[in-house]
Amino acid sequence: MRHAFVLIALVVAPLAAGVESAQATSECRGLLTCVPVAGPWVAVPAGQATLRPEVQYQLTCPRGYVVAGVDAELSDRAIDVWFLGASGSPVSPGRTTSRTIVFVARYVGLGAAAPTFRPHAGCVPGQGGGRRTPTSVSAVFPPGRPTVRRARTFRVTSPRHVAVGCHSDERLVAAYSARGFRTAKPPSPALVTSLSAQLVLARDHIVVAVRGGQSRGVVQIAAVCAGGR
Repeated sequence: MRHAFVLIALVVAPLAAGVESAQATSECRGLLTCVPVAGPWVAVPAGQATLRPEVQYQLTCPRGYVVAGVDAELSDRAIDVWFLGASGSPVSPGRTTSRTIVFVARYVGLGAAAPTFRPHAGCVPGQGGGRRTPTSVSAVFPPGRPTVRRARTFRVTSPRHVAVGCHSDERLVAAYSARGFRTAKPPSPALVTSLSAQLVLARDHIVVAVRGGQSRGVVQIAAVCAGGR
Protein backbone atom coordinates (compact mmCIF):
# COMPACT_ATOMS: atom_id res chain seq x y z
CA MET A 1 0.00 0.00 0.00
CA ARG A 2 1.21 3.44 -0.90
CA HIS A 3 1.23 6.09 1.83
CA ALA A 4 2.15 9.77 1.84
CA PHE A 5 5.47 10.81 3.38
CA VAL A 6 3.78 12.41 6.41
CA LEU A 7 2.75 10.47 9.50
CA ILE A 8 1.09 12.06 12.52
CA ALA A 9 3.51 14.45 14.26
CA LEU A 10 4.17 13.66 17.90
CA VAL A 11 5.70 16.98 19.14
CA VAL A 12 8.92 19.00 18.87
CA ALA A 13 12.69 18.61 18.16
CA PRO A 14 14.84 15.61 17.19
CA LEU A 15 17.30 13.93 19.54
CA ALA A 16 20.79 13.64 18.09
CA ALA A 17 22.04 10.11 17.59
CA GLY A 18 25.28 8.49 16.42
CA VAL A 19 23.95 7.25 13.11
CA GLU A 20 24.50 8.49 9.60
CA SER A 21 21.99 11.17 8.52
CA ALA A 22 21.80 14.32 6.41
CA GLN A 23 21.11 17.76 7.88
CA ALA A 24 18.64 18.74 5.16
CA THR A 25 16.23 15.85 5.57
CA SER A 26 13.06 16.03 7.64
CA GLU A 27 12.37 12.48 8.88
CA CYS A 28 12.56 13.71 12.51
CA ARG A 29 10.77 17.02 12.08
CA GLY A 30 8.06 17.53 14.70
CA LEU A 31 9.07 14.49 16.76
CA LEU A 32 9.96 14.89 20.43
CA THR A 33 12.38 11.96 20.68
CA CYS A 34 13.69 10.74 17.35
CA VAL A 35 16.62 8.66 16.14
CA PRO A 36 17.43 9.30 12.46
CA VAL A 37 18.50 6.32 10.36
CA ALA A 38 19.86 6.74 6.83
CA GLY A 39 20.41 4.14 4.16
CA PRO A 40 23.01 4.13 1.38
CA TRP A 41 22.50 5.66 -2.05
CA VAL A 42 20.34 3.00 -3.71
CA ALA A 43 20.62 2.47 -7.47
CA VAL A 44 17.30 2.80 -9.31
CA PRO A 45 16.83 0.94 -12.61
CA ALA A 46 17.08 3.45 -15.47
CA GLY A 47 15.10 1.48 -18.05
CA GLN A 48 12.87 3.55 -20.33
CA ALA A 49 10.26 0.97 -21.27
CA THR A 50 6.59 1.86 -20.90
CA LEU A 51 6.38 -0.10 -17.63
CA ARG A 52 9.26 1.09 -15.49
CA PRO A 53 11.07 -1.32 -13.15
CA GLU A 54 11.19 -0.67 -9.40
CA VAL A 55 13.72 -1.17 -6.64
CA GLN A 56 12.99 -1.84 -2.96
CA TYR A 57 15.15 -1.12 0.08
CA GLN A 58 14.40 -1.80 3.75
CA LEU A 59 15.55 0.35 6.68
CA THR A 60 15.45 -0.88 10.28
CA CYS A 61 15.08 1.19 13.45
CA PRO A 62 17.05 0.40 16.62
CA ARG A 63 15.48 -2.24 18.85
CA GLY A 64 12.55 -0.81 20.80
CA TYR A 65 11.78 1.90 18.20
CA VAL A 66 9.24 2.18 15.37
CA VAL A 67 9.25 4.33 12.25
CA ALA A 68 7.42 7.64 12.70
CA GLY A 69 8.76 9.74 9.84
CA VAL A 70 10.36 9.21 6.46
CA ASP A 71 12.23 11.25 3.87
CA ALA A 72 14.54 10.66 0.93
CA GLU A 73 17.27 12.37 -1.05
CA LEU A 74 17.19 12.05 -4.83
CA SER A 75 19.92 12.38 -7.42
CA ASP A 76 17.25 13.16 -10.03
CA ARG A 77 13.83 14.82 -9.68
CA ALA A 78 12.24 12.14 -11.88
CA ILE A 79 12.60 9.44 -9.21
CA ASP A 80 9.23 8.47 -7.73
CA VAL A 81 9.62 7.23 -4.13
CA TRP A 82 7.06 5.84 -1.71
CA PHE A 83 6.95 3.34 1.12
CA LEU A 84 4.96 0.26 2.04
CA GLY A 85 2.68 0.62 5.05
CA ALA A 86 0.00 -1.46 6.72
CA SER A 87 -3.70 -0.62 6.52
CA GLY A 88 -5.21 0.75 9.71
CA SER A 89 -6.78 3.73 11.36
CA PRO A 90 -5.58 6.10 12.55
CA VAL A 91 -2.50 6.27 10.31
CA SER A 92 0.20 6.32 12.94
CA PRO A 93 3.60 4.94 13.98
CA GLY A 94 3.30 1.40 15.24
CA ARG A 95 0.07 0.84 13.34
CA THR A 96 0.92 1.90 9.80
CA THR A 97 4.62 1.24 10.35
CA SER A 98 6.77 -1.10 12.40
CA ARG A 99 10.44 -1.31 13.29
CA THR A 100 11.23 -1.71 9.58
CA ILE A 101 10.15 0.36 6.60
CA VAL A 102 10.39 -0.63 2.93
CA PHE A 103 11.01 2.12 0.39
CA VAL A 104 10.07 1.61 -3.25
CA ALA A 105 11.50 3.76 -6.04
CA ARG A 106 10.90 4.05 -9.76
CA TYR A 107 12.67 6.26 -12.29
CA VAL A 108 10.11 7.95 -14.56
CA GLY A 109 12.40 10.30 -16.49
CA LEU A 110 14.31 9.98 -19.74
CA GLY A 111 17.87 11.20 -19.37
CA ALA A 112 19.55 9.94 -16.16
CA ALA A 113 22.29 7.38 -16.65
CA ALA A 114 22.42 6.12 -13.06
CA PRO A 115 19.64 7.55 -10.85
CA THR A 116 19.94 6.92 -7.10
CA PHE A 117 18.07 7.77 -3.90
CA ARG A 118 18.98 7.68 -0.23
CA PRO A 119 16.16 6.65 2.16
CA HIS A 120 15.79 8.14 5.65
CA ALA A 121 13.64 7.04 8.59
CA GLY A 122 12.89 8.81 11.87
CA CYS A 123 12.49 6.30 14.72
CA VAL A 124 10.58 6.90 17.96
CA PRO A 125 10.21 4.71 21.06
CA GLY A 126 7.34 2.27 20.77
CA GLN A 127 6.20 -1.29 20.92
CA GLY A 128 6.97 -1.95 17.26
CA GLY A 129 4.47 -3.40 14.93
CA GLY A 130 3.76 -6.35 12.99
CA ARG A 131 1.69 -9.24 14.17
CA ARG A 132 0.54 -11.54 11.47
CA THR A 133 -3.08 -11.79 10.50
CA PRO A 134 -4.80 -14.09 13.05
CA THR A 135 -6.70 -17.16 11.91
CA SER A 136 -10.44 -16.54 11.83
CA VAL A 137 -13.59 -18.48 11.02
CA SER A 138 -15.08 -15.42 9.31
CA ALA A 139 -15.30 -15.30 5.51
CA VAL A 140 -14.01 -11.71 5.54
CA PHE A 141 -10.71 -10.57 7.02
CA PRO A 142 -9.19 -7.17 7.78
CA PRO A 143 -5.87 -6.36 6.09
CA GLY A 144 -2.97 -7.81 8.03
CA ARG A 145 0.65 -8.75 7.50
CA PRO A 146 0.63 -12.21 5.97
CA THR A 147 4.23 -11.95 4.79
CA VAL A 148 7.57 -11.32 6.44
CA ARG A 149 10.80 -10.12 4.82
CA ARG A 150 13.99 -12.02 5.58
CA ALA A 151 16.59 -9.42 4.57
CA ARG A 152 20.39 -9.24 4.63
CA THR A 153 22.46 -6.14 3.94
CA PHE A 154 26.21 -6.38 3.44
CA ARG A 155 29.17 -4.47 2.08
CA VAL A 156 30.81 -5.80 -1.08
CA THR A 157 34.60 -5.97 -0.71
CA SER A 158 35.23 -8.95 -2.99
CA PRO A 159 33.23 -11.27 -5.27
CA ARG A 160 31.02 -13.56 -3.20
CA HIS A 161 27.73 -15.45 -3.02
CA VAL A 162 25.23 -14.62 -0.27
CA ALA A 163 21.99 -16.46 0.50
CA VAL A 164 18.87 -15.68 2.50
CA GLY A 165 15.83 -17.89 2.90
CA CYS A 166 12.50 -18.52 4.51
CA HIS A 167 12.03 -20.51 7.69
CA SER A 168 11.07 -24.17 7.44
CA ASP A 169 7.37 -23.43 8.02
CA GLU A 170 7.28 -20.60 5.44
CA ARG A 171 7.20 -20.46 1.65
CA LEU A 172 8.99 -18.06 -0.68
CA VAL A 173 6.58 -15.79 -2.59
CA ALA A 174 8.80 -12.93 -3.78
CA ALA A 175 12.38 -11.69 -3.67
CA TYR A 176 14.44 -8.65 -4.52
CA SER A 177 17.95 -7.28 -4.44
CA ALA A 178 19.10 -3.66 -4.24
CA ARG A 179 22.50 -2.11 -4.90
CA GLY A 180 23.62 0.84 -2.77
CA PHE A 181 26.67 2.99 -2.07
CA ARG A 182 27.92 4.47 1.21
CA THR A 183 29.02 7.77 -0.27
CA ALA A 184 28.39 11.33 0.92
CA LYS A 185 27.05 12.37 -2.50
CA PRO A 186 25.20 10.42 -5.20
CA PRO A 187 27.61 7.93 -6.78
CA SER A 188 28.88 8.43 -10.31
CA PRO A 189 27.37 6.39 -13.16
CA ALA A 190 30.69 4.53 -13.48
CA LEU A 191 30.58 3.48 -9.81
CA VAL A 192 26.94 2.39 -10.07
CA THR A 193 27.53 0.24 -13.14
CA SER A 194 30.66 -1.32 -11.60
CA LEU A 195 28.58 -3.11 -8.94
CA SER A 196 26.67 -6.18 -10.11
CA ALA A 197 24.22 -8.36 -8.17
CA GLN A 198 22.77 -11.40 -9.93
CA LEU A 199 19.85 -13.00 -8.11
CA VAL A 200 18.97 -16.68 -8.40
CA LEU A 201 15.73 -18.09 -6.97
CA ALA A 202 15.45 -21.50 -5.33
CA ARG A 203 12.46 -23.21 -3.71
CA ASP A 204 12.74 -21.60 -0.29
CA HIS A 205 15.70 -19.24 -0.57
CA ILE A 206 17.56 -16.88 -2.88
CA VAL A 207 21.26 -16.55 -3.70
CA VAL A 208 22.93 -13.43 -5.05
CA ALA A 209 26.32 -13.27 -6.76
CA VAL A 210 27.94 -9.87 -6.18
CA ARG A 211 31.10 -8.23 -7.42
CA GLY A 212 32.59 -4.79 -8.07
CA GLY A 213 31.64 -1.52 -6.40
CA GLN A 214 35.22 -0.48 -5.59
CA SER A 215 34.70 -1.56 -1.95
CA ARG A 216 32.03 1.12 -1.54
CA GLY A 217 29.10 -0.99 -2.63
CA VAL A 218 26.32 -2.26 -0.38
CA VAL A 219 23.84 -4.93 -1.44
CA GLN A 220 20.56 -5.82 0.24
CA ILE A 221 18.72 -9.03 -0.59
CA ALA A 222 15.36 -10.06 0.79
CA ALA A 223 13.17 -13.12 0.64
CA VAL A 224 9.48 -12.35 1.08
CA CYS A 225 7.95 -15.30 2.94
CA ALA A 226 4.38 -16.34 3.62
CA GLY A 227 2.83 -18.92 5.91
CA GLY A 228 4.51 -19.78 9.15
CA ARG A 229 3.14 -19.66 12.64
